[in-house]
Amino acid sequence: MTNENYTYSGWKMNGFLALFMILAMIGAAIASIVMSVNWEGNVVPSTIAAVVGVLLIISSIIVACGFIELEPNEARVLLFFGKYRGTFYETGFWWVNPFMSKKNISMRARNLNVDPIKVNDKAGNPILIGLVLVWRIKRDGIYKAVFEIDAPTGVGVQSTARMNVLENFVAVQSDAALRHVAGLYAYDENTTANEEITLRSGGEEISDQLTEQLTERLAMAGIEVVEARLNYLAYAPEIAAVMLRRQQADAIIAAREKIVEGAVSMVKMALDRLNVEEVVELDEERKAAMVSNLLVVLCSDESAQPVLNTGTLNH
Repeated sequence: MTNENYTYSGWKMNGFLALFMILAMIGAAIASIVMSVNWEGNVVPSTIAAVVGVLLIISSIIVACGFIELEPNEARVLLFFGKYRGTFYETGFWWVNPFMSKKNISMRARNLNVDPIKVNDKAGNPILIGLVLVWRIKRDGIYKAVFEIDAPTGVGVQSTARMNVLENFVAVQSDAALRHVAGLYAYDENTTANEEITLRSGGEEISDQLTEQLTERLAMAGIEVVEARLNYLAYAPEIAAVMLRRQQADAIIAAREKIVEGAVSMVKMALDRLNVEEVVELDEERKAAMVSNLLVVLCSDESAQPVLNTGTLNH
């Protein structure tokens, strides 16, 4: 059977009922051995009773190997001498065919924190980018997780060893997906058009793109991506200082543009008020001088020193 959706439907029994039956077998075995001792004078019945007692003890030991205990979000993959017989999902204490080999698998959510890696963004700038991923094995993906990905498969191998192999697989695929997504977008708006999504401003779209890439890559292992988000983003050290100066220059230019825009508005308002209220009549040359002086005062980084003009406008 190679259908990963197959649920085990073979021999199974409530574990406590099976335990009671095993105890009864052990009791019967002890009684048979005692009877064989009491029938020492009668060789045939004594031998039969002893053989039955021994067989019951051996059988009880074999039957006891069929116990399994499942917690929520755990499963057991059952194999009958190498043949897949299904996956057991029912929580609690159970007994199944003791000749089944059992592989433990966890369906609980797990975190993966991908350390920052150096990649080039869409503009070719080297950046450092990290990822945090929440993943788990899907219920219908357990077959793939166990048989499609190389992992320890021997009887008695701890489930943690198999999960470590899956974690390594997820880490490698996450690294590849992160590099792919980082190359699709620029770091910020400095190297792209105003309306284009960037790694810094993308937010949910970047997360959705990461989730889509990871889901596609991890599907072969039966793994579901619960959440994928960037948790670290910065320029690489070799260009961080240059980019910081560039950002500072952009900020200064933006601030200057705002200051000049406000200063022009204030100069226009002053000239309009002087004209409306007829405080003083200025010719074009005087207006130009006034505009120049006001712009110097309003746009200067330092406080302007007032100069009193005691002359007259009349020639």
